[in-house]
Amino acid sequence: MSKKNTPRPDGLAYSTNKDFFNDFPADEDVVTPAANQQRLRVRLDTKQRAGKIVTLVDGFAGNTTDLEELGKRLKTKCGTGGSAKDGLILIQGDYKEKIVAWLKEWGYTQTK
Repeated sequence: MSKKNTPRPDGLAYSTNKDFFNDFPADEDVVTPAANQQRLRVRLDTKQRAGKIVTLVDGFAGNTTDLEELGKRLKTKCGTGGSAKDGLILIQGDYKEKIVAWLKEWGYTQTK
């Protein structure tokens, strides 16, 4: 039997029930700790980036919305691009000292 024709383990092929996906329990809402309880680490990195320097902010605990909001705020402040996902904020360029200063100013007191 080819991989394309292999049946799903739960036996479901297709459902016309509009409420089918509402039967599953919702993910728990992750509460983001206060800024002074976050242990953020700021470091520079060049691995797998063709020698270009990026600033990484690691250790963010909380929901993805707050992570993306902090990432956007840092990118705007630096005037550069980047991304925020999986508890990691990536800012293009060498902004380590500036980011540490801004984070401490915004209440992230445990930042190194």
